[in-house]
Amino acid sequence: MPADLEEKTDRYERLLTEALDAAEVTAPPETPLGEAATEYEEMARSYLADGRHFREDDDLVNALAAFSYGHAWLDAGARIGLFSVPTAGHLFTV
Repeated sequence: MPADLEEKTDRYERLLTEALDAAEVTAPPETPLGEAATEYEEMARSYLADGRHFREDDDLVNALAAFSYGHAWLDAGARIGLFSVPTAGHLFTV
């Protein structure tokens, strides 16, 4: 089981990192949607940092949860149109 948890944690960290690189804010920054996009991106980046902190402490369960939550913020933002994201591939569900 621990090897599976480690592999999954690695995969979700890569997924979140790649998704952050791929997502582009589409809403004008001075609008409420632009502010929301900034907040969604900040949440995703914060969860990435949290996950890396948990990983350093050998807390893979919380690291995986943080990476998953971070990706969920980006994916939700993409679904409501805050981000332009690739529609092909494995990064997003849109």
